[in-house]
Amino acid sequence: MKIFRMEGLLKKYRKQFRAWKNTRKLIHELDYYHAMFESRHLALPDDHIIRETIKKRYPYLVPKQKGSLRIIALYHHYNWENESLKPSLEKFGQVRHYDWCEQFNHQKKDWQSSVKPRMNAALIEKVAQWTKQDATDVIFTYLSGELVSPETVLALSSFGIPMVNLALNDKEHFVGKIRNGQAMGSRDICRFFDICWTSTEDAAKKYCVEGAIPIYLPEGANPEFHRPYNTEKTIDVSFVGQCYGNRSEVIERLESHGIHVEAYGFGWPNGPLTAEDMVRMYSKSRISLGFGGVIGLSNTYCLKGRDFEIPMSGGLYLTEYHPELDRFYDIGSEIVTYRNFDDLVEKIRFLLSNPEKADEIRRKGFERARREHSWEMRFEKIFHLLGLI
Repeated sequence: MKIFRMEGLLKKYRKQFRAWKNTRKLIHELDYYHAMFESRHLALPDDHIIRETIKKRYPYLVPKQKGSLRIIALYHHYNWENESLKPSLEKFGQVRHYDWCEQFNHQKKDWQSSVKPRMNAALIEKVAQWTKQDATDVIFTYLSGELVSPETVLALSSFGIPMVNLALNDKEHFVGKIRNGQAMGSRDICRFFDICWTSTEDAAKKYCVEGAIPIYLPEGANPEFHRPYNTEKTIDVSFVGQCYGNRSEVIERLESHGIHVEAYGFGWPNGPLTAEDMVRMYSKSRISLGFGGVIGLSNTYCLKGRDFEIPMSGGLYLTEYHPELDRFYDIGSEIVTYRNFDDLVEKIRFLLSNPEKADEIRRKGFERARREHSWEMRFEKIFHLLGLI
């Protein structure tokens, strides 16, 4: 028994050490980019500067009516993209979507050495084929250095079509791992895009240092998919997401305090939900729990897709506090946040004991999300900046 206890402690300390080490690395990265930003006397571009820069690059662009654009979308559908990105893009016109994993996903073994070069070649070939068929107004991508090389993005830019890339969680993935001298994040490919859309506020300076044009916009949700269901609330607290980091520890501690949490996703006994069942779960739950932390890092947070999907789905959202949330919600009125475990327990008990207050917060969060936080609104902002609509 002592041996098992000792092994458990060692595992815990190793995990804490890795988190400390990773966090130090992130702090060093931030310090480096902030110092370079200041020493070069750079400034974050505002909307006017972005528009003027794009006009100089593409003087021949003529704005079109919304719904008439011809869009190429390059991204893989992991588990949320086709329910969120594609239908939102289709509000602006015809979308031709290329998902390379349909052809290459079964060949993961030799990805970096063999499959990635062939996938990159196929990507360029597909875009060349589509642009020859008819005029294309914009190329939207959700790519990283792990997926494409700088040479591939440079080749895509040679078609003379405005390109925007989406990057989520640049807290840890702007540089990311280095393989064969190339960053697996956005660092080495970002300068070849016209606009780099990041959901991480403090990454904007990193993009500027690397010669790119950043815009800080968070994730969103699709109101046609992320919507309330008329169903009885049979679950007090639920969590939908992968089991990693401190999530299982927090949920186990909640159980010891008499608060049961139904957890779904990879790594949990219940397993994952379908996308539709996930949205239904938000309506079936009195409280939908969130975690804002970044895996493998301590005291580091980033915006999550569920920050917008749960309120828009009519769920009462209770998540970890971090300052970026203040930009998008009235904390305590539209969503609820917690700062530590004791605060989490107190907030759960209060909300379960005060259903009228809980319903008021749920309603206001839903209205805010519908009013300001759809993917369509995010794309509208991007396409206006590009001068496309």
